[in-house]
Amino acid sequence: MPSLDDLKKRIKSVKSTQKITKAMKMVAAAKLRKAQESAEKGRPYSKKMQNIILNLTKSINNPENAPKLLVGTGNDQIYLCVVMTADRGLCGGFNSNICKLAKNHFKKLLSEGKKIKIIAVGSKGLDQIKRDYGQYIIKKFSFKEKKQISFKEADIVGREIIELFNKKEFDKCVIFYNNFKNVITQIPQAQQIIPAELADLKDGDKNQEQISYEFEPDEDEILEDLLPKNISTQVFKAFLENAASEQGSRMTAMDNATRNAGDLVDKLTINYNRSRQASITKELIEIISGAESL
Repeated sequence: MPSLDDLKKRIKSVKSTQKITKAMKMVAAAKLRKAQESAEKGRPYSKKMQNIILNLTKSINNPENAPKLLVGTGNDQIYLCVVMTADRGLCGGFNSNICKLAKNHFKKLLSEGKKIKIIAVGSKGLDQIKRDYGQYIIKKFSFKEKKQISFKEADIVGREIIELFNKKEFDKCVIFYNNFKNVITQIPQAQQIIPAELADLKDGDKNQEQISYEFEPDEDEILEDLLPKNISTQVFKAFLENAASEQGSRMTAMDNATRNAGDLVDKLTINYNRSRQASITKELIEIISGAESL
């Protein structure tokens, strides 16, 4: 059984940890608001760009001459998987959930006889993936020194993807990230960006579909310029969603840690009081026994 001094030191240590987790929760809450606003502002831009590309695609006269970024190489043997995680820990299951989805996807592709190549964005995801799929990692990105991810960093990743595609290193590209819903819920996503996977317009956007556009220059030329920008835009959207999801997950994790620390302090305090009472009782018995022997 631990001594009174040991219990006292442990209580002090847990209380210090509780102060740290509480402070981290407050910092995450402050950062979450800004990150959430950025993610919500970025969604309409990303969605609008996809709608424009969809409209341009429907106007192409000769699909055979369409840009490869839009229609792909015609094969699906080699997949480039971009796993986007955080560079920092202490954010609950944020990184693990993305890696779990990515690993299941890798397993499925390999079982079908496909080849995979992996780009790891974020050091925490790299640590988890390299244990089982280290031989497939061809590039690593870490932006730990950046306080806030900007479009510049997304463009670096986007250009790397396009460069590999132009070298015919892969046929399809999928990015993995967490889609932010709220503080408690972040949903891991696998989004195909090459060839462009354009979902049908929703009911609210069908009016836009009815509009007839006249393009100058022609559609093919616009797409040649727009599609590389779309790759960087989708990567940037994933960065923004990840940033909000990371802070939400960290806030929840630190809140749980603070609660658990409080419960542990209560248990340790009860044990300390019991041990102290037992020690006092023992001393009293010894004093009384000594007095009776005289």
